Amino acid sequence: MSKLLKFKKSLTASRIIIFGFLFVILTGTLLLMLPISSTNGVSFLDALFTATSATCVTGLVVNNTATAWTMFGHFVIMCLIQIGGMGVITLAILIGIVSGKKIGITSRSLMQESVSAPYVGGIIRYSKFFVKGIFVIEFIGMILLCFQFIPDYGVLKGIWYALFHSVSAFCNAGFDIISTPNTPSSLSMYAYNPLINIVICLLIIIGGIGFITWRDFQSHKFKFSKYSLQSKLVLTTTAILLVAPFLFFFFHEFKDLTVGQRFWVSMFQSVTLRTAGFNTVDFNGMSEASRLIMIIMMLIGGATGSTAGGMKVTTFSIVVLASFAIFFKRHDVTVFKRRIIDEIVLNALAIFMMYLFLFLTGGIAISVIENLPILDCLFESASAVGTVGLSMGITASLSSASHIILIILMYLGRVGGLTFIYATVSKVKSYSKLPQEKVTVG
Repeated sequence: MSKLLKFKKSLTASRIIIFGFLFVILTGTLLLMLPISSTNGVSFLDALFTATSATCVTGLVVNNTATAWTMFGHFVIMCLIQIGGMGVITLAILIGIVSGKKIGITSRSLMQESVSAPYVGGIIRYSKFFVKGIFVIEFIGMILLCFQFIPDYGVLKGIWYALFHSVSAFCNAGFDIISTPNTPSSLSMYAYNPLINIVICLLIIIGGIGFITWRDFQSHKFKFSKYSLQSKLVLTTTAILLVAPFLFFFFHEFKDLTVGQRFWVSMFQSVTLRTAGFNTVDFNGMSEASRLIMIIMMLIGGATGSTAGGMKVTTFSIVVLASFAIFFKRHDVTVFKRRIIDEIVLNALAIFMMYLFLFLTGGIAISVIENLPILDCLFESASAVGTVGLSMGITASLSSASHIILIILMYLGRVGGLTFIYATVSKVKSYSKLPQEKVTVG
């Protein structure tokens, strides 16, 4: 009994979250290994890779999603995407709410950690709001996509395709069940289609800006000055990270296309870097400069408390703001007439370094194992740890060792930098203050 109590006490919120994701991944793996899930059977590693990619809303695949899996397999993948996008803990607690169970303070703290809410107070109401929002937005996205998919694939198949891709886009997963080995990859066949481009892009952006920003919009509509600092940073940084790549792609890439076609493909590629994973062009035809920009954008990702991955736009913006504060010899990191506390700055720097370490280590390891160009391997590594799903087309041909590396990167990228750090560190150690001494840097 004492061992059980000791085990329960060791289960911090961070540990429950990472174990929760692990449980869903393993359950998904077993379901995908069932004969009813695949057309010709799959290995344990391939099922594990797919389940990890779906639960971590990444989109990297080792088998063609459209042809390797049956409709049941597609349904399992969609459910894993939905669970991963919503958050494992949030879903479990909401099931408890629906069943009429009382939600204690521990469960509320878990939910706060899961959705990155600012306060425990009102967390149930807050969570109900964004879960309703998820289903409403995905339903609207499905209806709009039906206008294209039903004429293309028939009523039942068109509705199913619309639902799957609406969930996949909103959750920033990037899985598609359209492309086959005999058709263009991902959404390339709709590269210049205004409806598909606009709907998919809006779903990606709305899912990637985070639930806190949703709440601010609900409360203050378009009165930007009344938004929280979190939402201001998210919206401002996201806008910059959408416009800058778009302009670069538009003026540097796709010069053989018309202006209109170039607009659509440039817009889509800049939006999908929010960690969505869809693509409408072949990245092998893009310059190395563009691919390097894409790597940086994938690592940054979307907003905290959203369906997107990456180190998060707030982390990136705070690191940049801290650098500017040092450059201009300011004592505090400030933005929008607010001061960011030192603890948040240190957290941002820790997350930034963690993602940079994972990205470089994973990319270099894959390059050494596979003897492939380092830029291609860094692209796959950034896509995995940023839970993006974009690929240079080498994922399926990699060895088992490289697949395991990508699985680890996807998992760590989804559970989050600080969550993983806090889960592995048992408790905060206190030290007596030591003497200070200057060290010259720079």
